[in-house]
Amino acid sequence: MQTESDILILGGGCAGLSLALRLAADGENCPSTVILESRPHYSNDRTWCFWDDGSAHLRELVQHRWPIVTLAHGEHRISVDCHTIPYAMIPAGHFYAHATEKLAETAHVTVAMNETVIGEPRKEGSLWRVETRCGSRWAKRLIDTRPQRVPQRGAAVLWQSFSGHEIECEEDRFDPGVARLMDFSPSKNGRITFLYLLPLSPRRALVEVTVLAPDPLGPEDLTEELAAFIRRQVGESSHAVLRSEHGVLPMGQAAFDRGTDVSHVRVGVAAGGARAASGFAFQRIQRWANACAAELIAGQPPLSHSSDPWITRAMDALFLRVLRAHPERAPELFLALFALEDPRRIIRFMSDQAVVADYAAIILALPPWLFLREIPQVLWPQPSLREGDPIG
Repeated sequence: MQTESDILILGGGCAGLSLALRLAADGENCPSTVILESRPHYSNDRTWCFWDDGSAHLRELVQHRWPIVTLAHGEHRISVDCHTIPYAMIPAGHFYAHATEKLAETAHVTVAMNETVIGEPRKEGSLWRVETRCGSRWAKRLIDTRPQRVPQRGAAVLWQSFSGHEIECEEDRFDPGVARLMDFSPSKNGRITFLYLLPLSPRRALVEVTVLAPDPLGPEDLTEELAAFIRRQVGESSHAVLRSEHGVLPMGQAAFDRGTDVSHVRVGVAAGGARAASGFAFQRIQRWANACAAELIAGQPPLSHSSDPWITRAMDALFLRVLRAHPERAPELFLALFALEDPRRIIRFMSDQAVVADYAAIILALPPWLFLREIPQVLWPQPSLREGDPIG
């Protein structure tokens, strides 16, 4: 077992593998790198979606693109033509297979599966020491992609919890050209609930129930709603469940400890890798991986995720506070944003590519009185609210 390396990456998920891919792409310039992954093997356990404007990273792994997306609430439904920036999906199975195949071609990167970290890393002299069930690992630089906190109330303004099945029906039930982005149910118990349906063929689709709420939810909390959603979509048609997925994403996190040693960074979805107002993370992580790899190859310390521009952070924080205070208004707000005369404005905003005109159009599309009362709390947050006390 290689016990000392230049770089040690804790966690071989999206962030860890993406960084390793960028390092390996530099051939002989790649520093010796070890990834510690606790899973014994990879599986197709999730999907990553983004708006594909042609400049996205790893576009070759996209399984499906949708030129039309819809949002609905009761009888109100809007259809958004996004053929110039289609909604795209990369299955985790495609990404994991691509990453492990590419990394196997270099002797500079090792992916150590089924190796669980024990305790916290500690610095000894100029090296980081990490204990695992297989022994000690040592490295000059440490990149930790693991969640720093267990999801719980107060660690984020809202949690995006989702659970879904990829199903296959015995007869045609879906339109593979249209993705149902948000099909809202009535708000209950402060929760914002919607159906998320990505058709992959006339008979196959990923069907998910998603809940935005102050508390994170497990798959058992979403079982009944998911079953009801699937019954609504397939009716009496017989269907098979091909795979399942579940996840919990933070939306508007409390501050986390970045540490003081520049040779150790925390990254990934739980450390700034996901967009606060949407949960989109895949392309943000790819951009970080590019920048971080360039620094490491140049012999510099690793990079954490860069902060969003102030206006983006402020608008995300304001929007999330309004959603938490008025969950019953969520369908109206989301439909208003996607009903903009030029829907590319909200797509660019969600993709971290907004320009000043996009920000202005988004602000004007939303009811001002809902947001004005929350502005002081965004500019001067109270400690009790940062800790997750009820809003409103």
